[in-house]
Amino acid sequence: MAVPRRGLQDIRTLTGKLKKATLPHEAYLRISHIEMEKARKTRESEKAKQLVADIAARLKEIEAEKEALLQAMGERSVDYRLGRLGPPRGIGGLKIRY
Repeated sequence: MAVPRRGLQDIRTLTGKLKKATLPHEAYLRISHIEMEKARKTRESEKAKQLVADIAARLKEIEAEKEALLQAMGERSVDYRLGRLGPPRGIGGLKIRY
């Protein structure tokens, strides 16, 4: 009866049996990594909130300017829809001949 040959895959090792968090130095490294990521994300979140606040302030400025322009237009009694602004059409204007 032949004995089956053993290969590289039959070697027993301890790989994967220990959890990474059980080693203290690796756990501390992971904690420091998580804390740095938290700090970066907090800073990113604050910048995003400031950007949103800046955009909201600009929108309010735009609305105020629009209201001021509409009020200025409402104070004028001239109706611009009655006549055409600019030179009359009967005048020749610019003519290019080739």
